[in-house]
Amino acid sequence: MKKKNILLLMTDQLRGDCLGCAGHPDVKTPYLDTLASKGVRFENAYTACPSCIPARAALHTGLTQESHGRIGYADGVRWDYPHTMAGELTKAGYYTQCVGKMHVDPLRNYLGFCNVELHDGYLHYYRDPSIAYRENQKVADDYFYWLQKEKGIGCDVTDTGMECNSWLARPWIYEEKYHPTNWVTDRCLDFLRRRDPDMPFFLMASYLRPHPPFDAPQCYFDMYENKKLTPPAVGDWCDDSALKKKGRIFDSDTGPIDPELLRQMQVGYYACVTHLDHQIGRLLQALIENKLYDDTLILFVSDHGELLGDHHLFRKSRAYQGASRIPFIVSGGAFHPEEPGSVLTDLVELRDVMPTLLEAAGAPIPDSVEGVSVLKRALGQTEEKARAWIHGEHSQGEVSSHWIVTETDKFIWYSQTGKEHYFRLDEDPKELHDRITDPSCAARIEELRAILIRQLSGREEGFVKDGRLVTGCEPKALLESVFGRASDR
Repeated sequence: MKKKNILLLMTDQLRGDCLGCAGHPDVKTPYLDTLASKGVRFENAYTACPSCIPARAALHTGLTQESHGRIGYADGVRWDYPHTMAGELTKAGYYTQCVGKMHVDPLRNYLGFCNVELHDGYLHYYRDPSIAYRENQKVADDYFYWLQKEKGIGCDVTDTGMECNSWLARPWIYEEKYHPTNWVTDRCLDFLRRRDPDMPFFLMASYLRPHPPFDAPQCYFDMYENKKLTPPAVGDWCDDSALKKKGRIFDSDTGPIDPELLRQMQVGYYACVTHLDHQIGRLLQALIENKLYDDTLILFVSDHGELLGDHHLFRKSRAYQGASRIPFIVSGGAFHPEEPGSVLTDLVELRDVMPTLLEAAGAPIPDSVEGVSVLKRALGQTEEKARAWIHGEHSQGEVSSHWIVTETDKFIWYSQTGKEHYFRLDEDPKELHDRITDPSCAARIEELRAILIRQLSGREEGFVKDGRLVTGCEPKALLESVFGRASDR
């Protein structure tokens, strides 16, 4: 039987609610909405460690963060895992190609892909003057190398004057065809042109946007510039002290204090989302024109979200929905669900992508994989759900946190301060009301706290002692049980 092709549409920093099909009141995503309408959308999809590197470790290995060892952001740490998503699909007879972001080390580590056309976005670590020549982004990154040949050696994505983690926004200053979002689609179309027609393919189209800089072409800014936008969600539990302190720093984790700059931030982010959607549309249309759509399964996902001003916060790494909840859509002409357009409430996580795609390919799933295939669930062939809860975490200094999230609620513990939150997501999806001190929730809070204690018992940081959470343990970005001590690396 002919194997189906697989297209993994991956994006960076896209919130789970920033889709028209998810009911967002402002952002427009007609092509992604089409995928959801013809496929199945999981509305409770999360990333267990919401920043680029640890999230992608879960995606590529199918492992939990305790097993892949990356629990915070750390560049320059070699990726060396025995089983990877692309590697297993290559073994299964697929031609495997990634176009766009990998964010691994070394930069040209293919993780089992047959070929990679790389664009990681601006990475400070790999721009450092001390970095080896072959690891410098302007050499190792295919998009930057191409852009300099096209526009001149001094050309860079920073020519807009914006930084890669900033809330500043302004339109792209070059022709649209030079934008990295267009480049990923262009290179994917070229792959479809030159693929081996006798081999099934696994194509990972890994877009960087809407990760900052918020620099979509002018026409996408125009779509939102004069529109009244829904303000960010600000819970009655948060204060603005950090915003007052850092709200005029261009890349602060609070976002801007100036209301007009906040609006510009939203405009820029939504412009990048719709630009991304239209470029995905180009790729989908190419599949149809090349008579490949009917033989292709498509999965769309993001590595993490973007807080975008929620609770006076910006960027990612936090437990709140804007950062930890992601889109997760299974679709394509080779995917035939029982109820197209259905929305499932199952808890899914990035570790589930690898086993789902391996099952779709008819390939064996390595015993090491801790994720669960959701293919049969998406097809309507089983009532069994993958899990009842997800343990999430992120190491980030004073705001390092752990959380337990279910389909209906969430418990958060800040490991450095001991601060806790409890949200009833079924009643309060924007986390506006913290019910940690609500007596009617006490039993449930204790239940979720007990789950977290069991999950953290035995962790090397010492988070649990005598059956209780211990505040103030030194946060780590990498687990020594996986990578050894820092002095040994």
